[in-house]
Amino acid sequence: MTKKDFEKICNSIASISPFIRFVGVIGERGELLAYNRRPALEPLLDAKNTQYQFSHIAIKTDLEGFFDKNLGELEFVWEERKKVQTISFAIKKLRVWISIDKKVIRSEILRIIDSCLPIVKKHS
Repeated sequence: MTKKDFEKICNSIASISPFIRFVGVIGERGELLAYNRRPALEPLLDAKNTQYQFSHIAIKTDLEGFFDKNLGELEFVWEERKKVQTISFAIKKLRVWISIDKKVIRSEILRIIDSCLPIVKKHS
């Protein structure tokens, strides 16, 4: 896959909902391969903590591979935090990481997930 493919994934997902704050494609070593951030948005993490977050995602991705044989491959992970909600999707050894406004109703989160799955599966 190319940088253009990663950018297309980010832009397609970002257009799903106005509540999506950030979409990024994260590489195997935690590097940000492409992203789309909602305009005029103040990030919740500074550059250093963003890199820690992406490294954490890469480490988790590597560890999750141990369970694939027994549990099946990971499709997505949804986290609710005090300030934001995140969803991450697997594309082989890569992750698509999405942050969403906290005060979004769950049915909108489920709609976002359902809309993301075909985009992600197309590239898996």
